[in-house]
Amino acid sequence: MLELKNISYTVDDNHEIIKNISLKIDGGFTVITGPNGGGKSTLAKIIAGIITPTEGKIYLDGEDITDLSITERAQKGVSFAFQQPVKFKGITVRDLLTLASGKTIDFNGACNILSEVGLCARDYINREVNASLSGGELKRIEIAMIIARGTKLSIFDEPEAGIDLWSFNSLIKVFDRMHEKINGSIIIISHQERILKTADRIIVLSGGQITEDGTQETVYPELFDEMRTCGKLEEGGDR
Repeated sequence: MLELKNISYTVDDNHEIIKNISLKIDGGFTVITGPNGGGKSTLAKIIAGIITPTEGKIYLDGEDITDLSITERAQKGVSFAFQQPVKFKGITVRDLLTLASGKTIDFNGACNILSEVGLCARDYINREVNASLSGGELKRIEIAMIIARGTKLSIFDEPEAGIDLWSFNSLIKVFDRMHEKINGSIIIISHQERILKTADRIIVLSGGQITEDGTQETVYPELFDEMRTCGKLEEGGDR
């Protein structure tokens, strides 16, 4: 279980980006949403260990991980997928899957993992992770790495960013499969309608504070009407 206790984050000019947030996430599929600039990505980076909170504590299964680095949290079972996947010149997809899983990945193993994200191992296992791959392919390979790791907590920061509609539709299917097989917690930062509708729980973050927190059935209808009115809810991957 992930637990945040009184988490705040203030930058140098005394601007408070995250304001005294407390919450618990114990399994299932949680989407954190809200207006741009509301603190969503900052909160994701705090959970992952990229940013250290100014105040408060973070616990994973009862252990205080507040001062642990992103590498130390990864060793504890926390995975983080960036908005823009990192490209590695000279490193193949097989190399990344091996690094993620901590063991040598053979062709059959790679096939099982890559098929989860709609990719054929024969076409991708020996390809370098560089500019030859599209944004959608990189996104799916990054998700494949997280599947290979099999961590207790997986965090995705706006996974739909920068991909086309076809890749977005494929991404939704990947998350649907992950949701069905989940053995831990998935947190996704997003304001995409189709991702929100897949969630078990929706947390709305605005102005650095939680303004709504509940099941998809209770939060989504009101959120849908509000964001449709403001023109801030996105239906698909239109970028």
